[in-house]
This record gives sequence, structure tokens and C-alpha cells, in this order.
Amino acid sequence: MRLSDRAREIPESGIRKFFELAEARDDVISLGVGEPDFSAPWAARTAAIGSLERGKTSYTSNRGMAALRERIAAHHERYDQRYDPAEEVLVTTGASEAVDLALRALVDPGDTVAIHEPTYISYGPGVELAGGDPLAVPTRAEDDFALTPERLEAAGAAEADLLVVCYPNNPTGATMTDEQFGEVAAFCRDNDLRVIADEIYAALTYGADHTSIATQPGMRERTVVVNGFSKAYAMTGLRLGYALGPTEAIDAMNRIHQYTMLSAPTTPQYAACEALDRCDGEVEEMVDEYNRRRRLVVSRFNEMGLDTFEPGGAFYAFPDCGGDDEAFAEELLEAEGVAVVPGSVFGAGGEGHLRVSYATSMRELKEATDRIASFVDERW
Repeated sequence: MRLSDRAREIPESGIRKFFELAEARDDVISLGVGEPDFSAPWAARTAAIGSLERGKTSYTSNRGMAALRERIAAHHERYDQRYDPAEEVLVTTGASEAVDLALRALVDPGDTVAIHEPTYISYGPGVELAGGDPLAVPTRAEDDFALTPERLEAAGAAEADLLVVCYPNNPTGATMTDEQFGEVAAFCRDNDLRVIADEIYAALTYGADHTSIATQPGMRERTVVVNGFSKAYAMTGLRLGYALGPTEAIDAMNRIHQYTMLSAPTTPQYAACEALDRCDGEVEEMVDEYNRRRRLVVSRFNEMGLDTFEPGGAFYAFPDCGGDDEAFAEELLEAEGVAVVPGSVFGAGGEGHLRVSYATSMRELKEATDRIASFVDERW
């Protein structure tokens, strides 16, 4: 079977490699999974079950149920984002589809797409599948992995056509302030950059509210915001996300969506309506628990000499392992049965770091950090 050049050249996921190594053993504590260890709120699950019992198994509108789009638009007013649910909201099969649709709707063959790194591994391949050319914009630990105009300029992003941003960030847990986004927004306006803002971790912030580049002056009309229900509502397997943006962008994304997915799955749309109506309390409880775990993990890493800045969002710590991150991860897994992900998997700026998910129980986190401390003392 002859494959396309594009398919042959897409790399395997670097995260998947370590999952497979961990799955080969039954004594592993995995800190590599970017998935909540909670179940979806009971009210949301009940709504999903109820919709099935009522026979609600047909297609919805391509754009998603009107009731859900209205709730999504209302929900985003808490972030000072205001969108017309009829024209500026699209429900998708996970936030990943929303990112893919945005790239295919906004990128022409040969366009350059700037991506700050380290960041989520799907953006670069997504750009290539859309026919574009990814441009890495390294961020650094000394800046707490915030994106700056200086980094964009040094990387040549002034000549790019599009910028992808992800804050709160996977893998670093970094967040950005309104002032920092203001500086990046000025760069985008000055250089006519459109933006895809992946804000899937918007609800998972600690000590400060989420801020969005889309709320900066002149940015709403040039930004597609991506979000979903996987992280905040622990609905990863239900595969439901959405995009918000200018009418012309959402219309274009929907035209692609209707030929590929047709519509997002129906059952989780009912769950999502209930989640937005009734489950803020459960989200707050999850955030409080993640915050407890965050403080434990960061303090333990700093105590054992793995410098770790304090992540402001998501559920990842990004310690500096002081050397070859891939060797560290492989030897740690072999010696102590703890799975983490090398930072270099996530691109420039990630080398010498580890992505450690604290979306697991306090008991396992304490045991895992004890094992890592032993490994650092004895072998690293």
C-alpha cells in the first residue's frame, strides 16, 4: 500500500513511547498521563444516561445543539469573552478537532505558523497536515515559560501568518498575565498575525484568574479560541470540545467539520449542558485538590535539587533534571518504576526538563516522589 508523503513523515508521538514502556510493567506509577484522575461529575453522567433512555441518539446540528452553544457562550462571559452562540460557537469532537479545524480553515499551503515551545505535541503535525510550515518559538525557564515579543521577534515570527498559543500551558503549567498578553497582542497586531488560542486548561488556574489573548484590543477579530470539557469536567473519553471566534472563521471551520465529523457526538452534548448548568462546585473541588498536589510536587522536586518553577495552571510540573531528560526518564522507569515524560518531546526549550502530571492521588504522588528522590540520590 503506497502511503502519502505527508503520512509517512508525521512522527510517532513521543509521549506514546513512554506509555508503551510503562504498560509493559505492572508496578509502575504513571505521572505521564495528561488526564484527570476524577470521573465526570455525577449530574453530567446522569444527564447523558437520561438522554440515552429518552432515545436521544440522532445527529445534532452541525454546529452542535443550540442549547449547548448558548450555555458555552454564557460560560465564557466569566473570562470577558462574548460570542454569539448562533454564529460564533462551534461544538466539536474534542478540543483536538477544534484545533485541527482551525488550522485547516486558516492555513494555506506554504503559510508559516509560529508555535511557542515547549507546548502540546499535536500543533506541529497539525500545521503540516494543513500544508503549513511550523516555526518554533522557544520559551525559557528564566521567563517562567511565558511568551514574549522578544522571543517572537528572535524566532522570525514577524514573517509568520499565524500564531498558536496554549496557556495555561501543557507541558509546563505556565500561565500569562493580562499585561504579558498585551505585549504579545501588540506584536500580533503590528505584524498582522492571526491567532489560535488553545485554552483547554482555562478553568484550572491557581491564585489568579484565567486571562485570554482574545480579550486584548483588536484581538477578538483575529483569534479563534479553543476549549472543551475534557480537563475541567473530567470528560476526556466523551470527546467534546468547541471553538469560539469571528463568524467567518467559525463558518469555515463548520464547512470542514460537516464533511468530516458531521456533528459532535450527541450523548456528551447533553452531559455538557448539565455540566455547565450544575457542576461548577465539582470543578472547584477538583481545582482545590490539584492545588494541594501541585504544592506537594513542586516542593518535593525543589527539595531534591530538581529546580521547578511554580506552575500557575493545568496539572503539570516541569522540573529541571539537570541533564539528558530522555535518559533520566528511561533510567527512572527502569530503576524505580515511575513514568514521566521527557521535556524534549515538547520541543525547543523543553530539553533538560520532565513533564510530571499531578493528576493522580496524593498517596501515589508521595510514593512516586519518594522513588524519584531515591533515584536522584543514588544514580543521577
